Amino acid sequence: MTREERRQMVPHATRAALASVAMATFLLGLKGFAAWHTGSVAMLGSLADTGLDLLASLVTLYGVRLAATPADSDHRFGHGKAEALAALFQVGLITASAVGIAWRAIMALGSETPTQDAEFGIGVSLVAIAATVVLLWYQRRIIRETGSVAIMADNVHYQSDVLLNGSVIVALVLDQYFGLTRADPIFGIVIALWLAWGAFQASSNAIDQLMDKEWPDDQRAAFLDVAARQPGLRGIHDFRTRRSGSHDFAQFHMEVDRNLTVGAAHDLVEAVESNLKTAFPKVEVLIHLDPEGHVDTDNPLVEADVTPHWFGKRL
Repeated sequence: MTREERRQMVPHATRAALASVAMATFLLGLKGFAAWHTGSVAMLGSLADTGLDLLASLVTLYGVRLAATPADSDHRFGHGKAEALAALFQVGLITASAVGIAWRAIMALGSETPTQDAEFGIGVSLVAIAATVVLLWYQRRIIRETGSVAIMADNVHYQSDVLLNGSVIVALVLDQYFGLTRADPIFGIVIALWLAWGAFQASSNAIDQLMDKEWPDDQRAAFLDVAARQPGLRGIHDFRTRRSGSHDFAQFHMEVDRNLTVGAAHDLVEAVESNLKTAFPKVEVLIHLDPEGHVDTDNPLVEADVTPHWFGKRL
């Protein structure tokens, strides 16, 4: 990929994030009026979710722009963890909204007051679904062009909005056309639970990044498989991985024949780094060189040999 191609990727991703912000702002105003006009708790829940969509889209915009910011003297590993901190802030807002909606819905269960003007509420929800589908299509096109992880996550988030708006339509139809007056608050409770589940997932992912959780086992295995294919490598231990925003980091100790010269050993390290860079271009790799048989510490977690199981058969 040329420098010009890399430069063009950022504006595309930024435009997609701006489109998300514009769409969420439009739907927020539309649903706000609809929730006030119809008195629907389900519509109120959908309104709260749209408000959170706006916040999520702003964070996505921030993340996309931040991803283009290079590391500096104070942040040598980049600024990726700012996304996790922003996500935890979102979690607090999502949780508060879920509690508020659930409380309003529980209070509405004891009321016989029906919702009003179902046609208007249904129309607003249909407009929201149509607008969201257009946004999803545009985001998918940008994802194909840029591979942006931030836009991909935003796309998944907006897919759930289609389901939420559909539930509002069902609630209003059951309430006003079938006389099930408690359908609306029940759907409001369901939406509150949906928001709470989303908050849990968002907090889990954010905390994993802040706590430097290791990569999934399949990703670790694929990485080690590429590293171990280098002729002259005698073993790998102390393999550590972590993720920060859209950036991945990996480091390990690489064992070579202790009789090699410094220059020859260094060439092996560079060959492994080159292979890993080709297979995993977005991973920053740090390799420590050890002579074969060297023991760094008595910590079994550090000294654990993680060389692929087929390695000995190929030497």
